[in-house]
Amino acid sequence: MRQIKVWQPSSLGMSGGAGRLPRLRLADGALEALKWLALLLMTGDHVNKYLFNETLPLLFEAGRLAMPLFVVVLACNLARPGAGEKGAYRRTALRLVLFGALATPPFVALGGLLKGWYPLNILFTLLVITLATAACERAATGRPFYWSVAAAVVVLGGAFVEFWWPAVLLGLSVGWYVRRPGMRAAACILLSLAALCQINGNAWAFAVLPLVLAATQIGPALPRWRWLFYTYYPLHLLALWLIRIPMAKAGYLFLI
Repeated sequence: MRQIKVWQPSSLGMSGGAGRLPRLRLADGALEALKWLALLLMTGDHVNKYLFNETLPLLFEAGRLAMPLFVVVLACNLARPGAGEKGAYRRTALRLVLFGALATPPFVALGGLLKGWYPLNILFTLLVITLATAACERAATGRPFYWSVAAAVVVLGGAFVEFWWPAVLLGLSVGWYVRRPGMRAAACILLSLAALCQINGNAWAFAVLPLVLAATQIGPALPRWRWLFYTYYPLHLLALWLIRIPMAKAGYLFLI
């Protein structure tokens, strides 16, 4: 079973705290399985939200797992050895900007946002995590100015994206734990999940922990479809928006 190689403990210059904890080792196939699960949960959540006026509680509650799962997958992929040197941060950021922009028109048209456009969709949340991670890596390799850059990205970027700072903190904390597992990183993960529970109004975000732990025990032979999530996200929002047009003409009342 091929697994993600993790960076050496000194690679980011971050202490894991007094207690050493087991490394998070996820096979490539396990990461793909988590991504497929997240896609399924996100789709069900959006169908419930945009077509059924959030009248299906099970889909809403299960949907609270989608974003944390996507964040875990992103953080693990960004923590691959040599990701920065191989240009992974730059490629990921460019894709997130492109497809986040493509998803914005249907995302706004579907409604349910503050002031008609705020917050920005989940791809921009993942973008903030990517940029902050890249800045932290540069800072930890002898360029301390980038700690200020990372802080600015987190504070300013987190204010404008879905799930705000808790989602960004979750991504950075998972990346930290993958690189150097310890009590501090684990505590930050728990703190970010607790904050997400306040946003969601329930504690389902914590269910991501047993799912990820279970995924460490499997290694399905699933191919890595790099463009799957990027293309699916704007396309499924567009499809939901188009489906709503004849439903509205038929007299169906949408509450968002």
